[in-house]
Amino acid sequence: MKKYALNILVVAVIGLNACQKDLLDPVPSTDIPDFRAFETKERIASQANGLYSVMKHGKFLGGKYLIANEVRGEDFVNEKSNNVTLNASWRMVPTGETQEVKEIWSQGYITINNVNVFLAGMNAVGNQVVGDSVAKLYAGDAKFVRGVSYFSLLQLFARPHWDGAGSKPGLIIHTEGHAKIGNYARARSTVNETYAQIIRDLDSAEALLPKPAAGALTSITRANAYSAIAYKTRVYLFMEQYDKVIAEAAKLVSGSAPFVSPGGHALEADIQKVFAPPYSTKESIFSLPFTGSTDDFPGTQTQLGYYFTPASKPFTGNGEYSMHPNGVIADSSWKPATDARRKFIVQSLGKNYWTKFPTPSPFTDYIPVIRYAEVLLNLAEARVRQTNSVDPTAVALLSAVRHRSDATITYTIADFANAAALLTAITREKHIELLGEGFRSMEVTRLGIPFPAKSSTVPVIAPTAAQYIWPISSDELIYNKLCVDNN
Repeated sequence: MKKYALNILVVAVIGLNACQKDLLDPVPSTDIPDFRAFETKERIASQANGLYSVMKHGKFLGGKYLIANEVRGEDFVNEKSNNVTLNASWRMVPTGETQEVKEIWSQGYITINNVNVFLAGMNAVGNQVVGDSVAKLYAGDAKFVRGVSYFSLLQLFARPHWDGAGSKPGLIIHTEGHAKIGNYARARSTVNETYAQIIRDLDSAEALLPKPAAGALTSITRANAYSAIAYKTRVYLFMEQYDKVIAEAAKLVSGSAPFVSPGGHALEADIQKVFAPPYSTKESIFSLPFTGSTDDFPGTQTQLGYYFTPASKPFTGNGEYSMHPNGVIADSSWKPATDARRKFIVQSLGKNYWTKFPTPSPFTDYIPVIRYAEVLLNLAEARVRQTNSVDPTAVALLSAVRHRSDATITYTIADFANAAALLTAITREKHIELLGEGFRSMEVTRLGIPFPAKSSTVPVIAPTAAQYIWPISSDELIYNKLCVDNN
């Protein structure tokens, strides 16, 4: 694991200067191993801010992770056949040597280790410097970042929970900071053990962080108790613990329409505004911010706009992926004439492109990590699965999301013959609503359905196939002899 440790050390020492300058104002740390970076309040603030900048790197949640999850699904066509831009993942043939596999694994664990080094420094020095109340806030930031990072990696690199009820190999769990080169070999924990760590982190973040009013920029670009709660509705859904999805959502969602949270979260009336400056809607629960400042936007060939928008003006994308004509775009229930989400589809040179992230180079659109629409749909699905019925509240939640974008549709109980029909409608709505935001591959594996064929050379991938999930990075296998690959 010496190469892995060295990569983390480099980031820990010099990599915290890539955060948003005006919102987070970081400065580089000077010496993590002897805790000099925790000797002043200013340095500690820089370290805390830097936790987010490492997570939003273009090789992780700032771009490539979302792109990988989208192109593994059935909604996009690879136009360039370029392995640098995830052609292997689109074709469902990546190996442990594939660039995106190595980069996402590495950047995810760099993010996790950054948290661990930060928490160690705070416990050793920093807590006394900033005082108890501020120290708790920083710990909450760190726990949220680590929980989100572990969850994200788990969805690509481990079998879904339904396979063996969480007993299959999950991730390698590190909660101690590695700030010096060394051998940190460790075996993989189970999927259930990995989820347990994620929930511990998110529970802790909820307890430590404040509950600010929705809509303020700082309440969207920095973790808080509401973002931890919202994220837990996602985690518990993937864990198939539907009662806990309902319990967490009850902290955020009113019992009847119009659905709002205690902090004022609600669906934005115009879906277009969620993805347009200033990105500070009441629907936005937690987002990753970017600006045009140096090092504060995703790097080359990691940007969503670069991959999914065409080169034609006003866009400056590379048109790496057009929309697959047999993907969700072909869903007849998604009405072209009346659904506002269809406005994200733009034609160029006879092909359709997805422009949910339309800002041209250097591609500074904020990336929503979780927003209120997803929470409503998570709750709707959990209620149906828990009750095995055409649950009236679930119908109302589904209707709220669809009606927001298509005023011609208001669902009623009579629209669904049984619970299965309602579940189909909810999962379809999530497919449409979250398109392009990095969900499709995760949803396919969570639901245990096959990856549809995308061409004559990219066949159906069954849930039992090895390609259903990613292999472990070859770097990890070389330097960590206790780690076993996925079969």
